[in-house]
Amino acid sequence: MALSIEDIKKIAHLARIEVSEQEASATLSKLSGILGLIEQMQAVDTAGIIPMSHSQDLSQRLRDDVISKTNQREAFQAIAPTLNNGSNEPAVADGLYLVPKVIE
Repeated sequence: MALSIEDIKKIAHLARIEVSEQEASATLSKLSGILGLIEQMQAVDTAGIIPMSHSQDLSQRLRDDVISKTNQREAFQAIAPTLNNGSNEPAVADGLYLVPKVIE
């Protein structure tokens, strides 16, 4: 695919980028090189090649999924801030923290 200076200027206009003539010609040579490389890669016959997720055939080392900390919900909720209604009860109900309503 061959690009021209006009193509570069049109792309720059669509991207709202101001480019000078010198920048446009430099961009043209860079983009032409990139598109040439893409054409070379597309010319390679990849029939029968299985796609890979990684360049090396490695397996990920996983640790055992074991519980390392105990459930401390009751301890944390016991020290929760109190309701602002004059009581000393923590702002907790049914295992959930109570928060002020902020949306009408």
